[in-house]
Amino acid sequence: MAKREIVIGSVMLLLTAGACAKEDTQQTTTRTQREKDSILANSQIPGARAVKKTMTVADSAAARQARIDTSQENP
Repeated sequence: MAKREIVIGSVMLLLTAGACAKEDTQQTTTRTQREKDSILANSQIPGARAVKKTMTVADSAAARQARIDTSQENP
């Protein structure tokens, strides 16, 4: 019976010590939203193709707008 109490006491002590640990060990990412979306688009999860298609359409629109801006600057 004494062994059981020691084991239970040890487990409780470890759980308490673990709960009091500092939370600044969390790592922050420095990825941009574009990088995160790119990783998601290349994954196999449902909806990834839609993310990739959206990124392609947005890139096309940005390139088209850049062409229009450039053509208006140099007539």
